[in-house]
Amino acid sequence: MAFTLGIDFGTNSARALIVDCTDGKEVGLAVVNYPSGVEGVLIDSRDSNLARQSPADYLFALEESIKGALSEASVAVPGFDPGAIVGIGVDSTGSSPIPVDNQNVPLALQERWKDNLNAQCWLWKDHTSTEEAAEITRLASEHRPHFLAKCGNTYSSEWWWSKLWHCLKTDPDVFEAAYSWIELCDYVPSVLAGISDPKEVVRGVCAAGHKAMYAEDWGGLPDEGFLAMLDPQLAALRRRLYEKAFDASTRAGRLCEEWAGRLGLSEGTVISIGEFDVHYGAIGSGVTEGTLVKVIGTSTCDCAVVSAAKEVKDIPGICGIVKGAILPDVYGVEAGQSACGDLFKWWVETVCGNDPSAHAELTESVADQAPGTAGLLALDWNNGNRTVLVDQRLTGLILGQTLQTTQAEIYRALIEATAFGARAIIERIVEYGVPIHRVVCAGGIAEKNPMLMQIYADVTGREMCVSSSSQTCALGACVAAAVVAGEYPDFTTAQQAMTSLKSFVYRPDPDAHAVYDQLFGLYLKLHDSFGGVSGPSDLGNVMKELLRIKDAARFS
Repeated sequence: MAFTLGIDFGTNSARALIVDCTDGKEVGLAVVNYPSGVEGVLIDSRDSNLARQSPADYLFALEESIKGALSEASVAVPGFDPGAIVGIGVDSTGSSPIPVDNQNVPLALQERWKDNLNAQCWLWKDHTSTEEAAEITRLASEHRPHFLAKCGNTYSSEWWWSKLWHCLKTDPDVFEAAYSWIELCDYVPSVLAGISDPKEVVRGVCAAGHKAMYAEDWGGLPDEGFLAMLDPQLAALRRRLYEKAFDASTRAGRLCEEWAGRLGLSEGTVISIGEFDVHYGAIGSGVTEGTLVKVIGTSTCDCAVVSAAKEVKDIPGICGIVKGAILPDVYGVEAGQSACGDLFKWWVETVCGNDPSAHAELTESVADQAPGTAGLLALDWNNGNRTVLVDQRLTGLILGQTLQTTQAEIYRALIEATAFGARAIIERIVEYGVPIHRVVCAGGIAEKNPMLMQIYADVTGREMCVSSSSQTCALGACVAAAVVAGEYPDFTTAQQAMTSLKSFVYRPDPDAHAVYDQLFGLYLKLHDSFGGVSGPSDLGNVMKELLRIKDAARFS
């Protein structure tokens, strides 16, 4: 038997998964929470936009999760031999860049910098660089419009260059001390491979193309001339980064002697290229052309693929259209919402002061409520808007409360808000010619919350399938590891063998969809007005329309 190991670095924890290459059966799983900060996130009470993570937490979780998964596999599989693990895959959040020295050691692991938040990993949801993102957008629009065309015409504060530039402007000592910067999804494979020179780290086109404006069409990363318009030090840094980025068919290296000994694995085991969690999640969900994969977690990311032999139009507001991202020989198309699970958690645990078990209780109390009954409408922007507005300075909104409105009704309205945001993304992608014939959802929320899944089906008017794996991102990393290890000749064959969907499908209810169509029209009115898409709009009828829909729902 042959097995592969996938390690998934999420926002609050890391998990290691061991699967049988034959059919993708999960034989070992361990989840390790990051020990530092608030649920693994380093924050600053003076700046709600700041979100960092400790690289030391990554190394701790890497070792502990793998050892835990190996221990579980030894129980699940009689005679299990760690030497039968033929490949390792890694995925992570992103863009989550880490400043490193010339030995590929994160600055945060050094005594001088260990307490400096700017020397830590700049987590994907760090939004401190909104001004830098806006200036990159302005300069690129004027001088390099083709850079922006492939990332929705707007550069984001969640992305690579915004964060590096903000570090340079606010903490030049850290920036100067950093010989280079490395995405988390590229860093972990380099650690396992024992790479001690940042220039030797094998970078993935997934992160480079979607977040760092990399494309072979213009020679890789943005040219030094453009970066010098931002700051000459960014132009100088470019020479210490990388010239080439690779797709998932490429090996990131082989397991080095040190980590093989620490983990009890075979030295020389192949390591696949690092990708973002949602991209490997798409692979683990069996993504093909015509499938949209929604990985629903703290945030939501949507992924689709289109054959590289076809022409793909530039799509305004989309996070990127990158050749070789997700799968080889396709264009990877990415979009998403900056808050999903985080939004529900904020309402239930922060605002209402309930413990996590209240999520299920609130869901149960409104699961059978007809659409529109509560008279509520919300915007899902508590962490900004990733797609299609690409504006992290937008905030949330809950409209239509009365003195009878309950916690549970607002909870459902927030779920509906994320569904409306999901529909806006789907309609934008389809409008520009990317086919979507089915939607596959993955992640713990998709697996555990039938009410949410039914609402998504009813709002979008599309069937919602669910991935069979509870650890779809890690499974995708396992699939990639199986391919680069030679267990399968290509990703299509590997996906067919190792991935599957649950037998049930959430189908839209025509009556519910008709009501949600009305609510979606009001959502778009708020979306465009507060999002700056249109000029000032008369919103005076929105509350009254909500009341009309509410009365119709209650007395129908």
